[in-house]
Amino acid sequence: MSDMSRWLAAASAAVVFAIAAASQPAQASGNIVAFNGYSPGTIVVKTNERRLYYVVDAGHAIRYPVGVGKAGKQWAGVSRIDGKYLHPAWSPPPEVKHDKPSLPDVIPGGSPRNPMGVAAMTLSGGQYAIHGTNMPGSVGGFVSYGCIRMLNADITDLYQRVSVGTTVMVTR
Repeated sequence: MSDMSRWLAAASAAVVFAIAAASQPAQASGNIVAFNGYSPGTIVVKTNERRLYYVVDAGHAIRYPVGVGKAGKQWAGVSRIDGKYLHPAWSPPPEVKHDKPSLPDVIPGGSPRNPMGVAAMTLSGGQYAIHGTNMPGSVGGFVSYGCIRMLNADITDLYQRVSVGTTVMVTR
């Protein structure tokens, strides 16, 4: 086998591997942990931990890392999921547009510039959502204007587990 043939074989194998890897869904990072005090089916966001818990039974929850509101943008309270959207378009709220006037009025769903990622679940009573992200390195930090930011694989996993009406409790 010539050097060129070996190189072509290696390059072809690398392309096949890359295509196979890209076609596999990203693995969610949530893990089952002991968790008490909340009803099954409830979402609990602990802002200071930068963690979201989805309560699966009386003693356990699935824990996911999240990005939460930065200083002055955090909130606490009880809400409910009032909408579920795959590949949502995003319009910056007035406060974000004020701080970043160069943002377009709408970023289409599916765009790599869309900060909502692959899915969003809006919360009743405000402009907040639990959503994916186009900046995975921001998950785990105090980074948002009040939304709960998840890795795209994690929001995909949670999205499949919950329905409109699910209770969401945000604590500091």
